[in-house]
Amino acid sequence: MPRRVTFREAVNNDTIRKTLIVTVLLCLVCSVVVSTAAVGLKPLQVANRELDVRTNILKVAGLYREDASVERLFRRIEKRVIRLDDGGFADLDPATFNMRRAARDPDRSRALSSAEDVADIKRRPDFASVYLVRDGGRLDKIILPVSGYGLWSTLHGFLALEADGDTVYGLQFYEHRETPGLGGEVDNPGWRRLWHGKKLYGGLERPRLAVIKGKVSAADPDADYKVDGLSGATLTSRGVTNMLRFWAGRSGYRPFLARVMNGEIS
Repeated sequence: MPRRVTFREAVNNDTIRKTLIVTVLLCLVCSVVVSTAAVGLKPLQVANRELDVRTNILKVAGLYREDASVERLFRRIEKRVIRLDDGGFADLDPATFNMRRAARDPDRSRALSSAEDVADIKRRPDFASVYLVRDGGRLDKIILPVSGYGLWSTLHGFLALEADGDTVYGLQFYEHRETPGLGGEVDNPGWRRLWHGKKLYGGLERPRLAVIKGKVSAADPDADYKVDGLSGATLTSRGVTNMLRFWAGRSGYRPFLARVMNGEIS
């Protein structure tokens, strides 16, 4: 007949040592479960991020359709990697190159001086991704990744240009933490439409396009180089201007766009 456990023995089982052992074992089991889930879900997370990036590229290029797969629509787009210093194509695999990761790598980027870093991005990668939209083999649009600090966060997005390398087709952000209703209005479709048809350079070497305070007057002779400011979001508006000034400037895509304008890339 089994021996009965006494009350004293039952009480002695509830010791600090045994409680700690159970707690540690439970933590280990939970850690294994969480780690396994993270590893198992990582490929799906990477695929979802890539899908989101491609979707935003299609949207800023005016190619996105809800009734068509992103993969099929993206066949019109050619991803290339360029050298930012001279604008030429780099001998790097576009499928594996990650521009944001390169910007964090000291061997593939450089620190920016305070005078140069108007967009407040700290480091600029040596290489950059560009997306070329083709229409029957002919260059139709150019999509450029851009980033810059607003009020609360770094805004990441895409600038779409016409094949002339100067006329803006669209601007779209896919990541930021600006204040909803204020700086967050960078996502407002009405504001984004204001960018269509604006000019970056207008024949000058330096970019002229800027977000101004207030509204652009139709009578302003420089209206092609100005976009309405975001009401109550002066710092975010200034951040968008500084972002454009940097990425359209000599340290950004200007050498590449010069090649486009000269007909070297078509």
